[in-house]
Amino acid sequence: MPEIIKNRSEILFMYDVTYANPNGDPNDENKPRIDEETGINIVTDVRLKRTIRDYLDNFKNCEIFIKEIRDENNKLKTKELRFEELGKKPEEILSKCIDLRLFGATIAIQNATLTLTGPVQFSYGHSLHRVNLSYIKGTTVMPSGAGKEQGTMTERYILPYSFIVFYGIVNDNSARMQNIPLTDEDVDLMMEAIWYGTKNLISGSKFGHNPRFLMQIVYKEDQNFHIGELDRFVSLKSNLTDESIRDINEFKIEIQKLVDKILENKDKIKEIRLRKDERLNTEPQQFEDLIKREGIVIKPFQF
Repeated sequence: MPEIIKNRSEILFMYDVTYANPNGDPNDENKPRIDEETGINIVTDVRLKRTIRDYLDNFKNCEIFIKEIRDENNKLKTKELRFEELGKKPEEILSKCIDLRLFGATIAIQNATLTLTGPVQFSYGHSLHRVNLSYIKGTTVMPSGAGKEQGTMTERYILPYSFIVFYGIVNDNSARMQNIPLTDEDVDLMMEAIWYGTKNLISGSKFGHNPRFLMQIVYKEDQNFHIGELDRFVSLKSNLTDESIRDINEFKIEIQKLVDKILENKDKIKEIRLRKDERLNTEPQQFEDLIKREGIVIKPFQF
């Protein structure tokens, strides 16, 4: 049986969205979430976890606990029923369901509650610039009900452009202390799901998502350390006003502060895993060389 993870790691993920809705708010007409004070686009951790779950379920044939399943009467199955179907014992469920090993869950079972804090946690994602909300209205050719002869109006809210960053941690202590059998193979699958799951968000509201940068800083065993807040060490630089940005070639991502932090803690780092889209411009451009010169191993993701 594969061993529980022994290395803590941090994740920095950046992607962009063009003429789409990254994460609608059901309490506000499903508008993209925007901080009213700053104009920054917000994406919840739940949205990213859903992306990961859907990719693992649809493309990697992994068992997923938190997903929409309906019975023969078209009613949604509850967590409790899913738990019973998968084995009833917590260790059985954990061994089967990769999303519980990654993200944990709270499930009521037999007058008790199973609470697991997931070893993998993400902060809310946020755009590195102010965004512009657009309201799009159109028509449909088909009437919406009996007795109607004309099509109905359609409406949706989108962002013409948003460049978004997510920060996450894979906590080895959390897995070990709760005896959650999260493995390095599970984490590898999750990293693949972050990249390709985002690329596979192809629907009416989500088409236009593209992964641009994915970094995993893997620390040496027994370090009990991480840099923290990696998303605060990157910023966007453009000659355009924030709201007028429409394409990735109209700005650079400054990551010198991130490079400095990595080099400052090089003795604690085992390796860095990286994937970067060729269209993304960073400053410094050849930052990988700066890191390698200090003896830190950089490996491309194998997906």
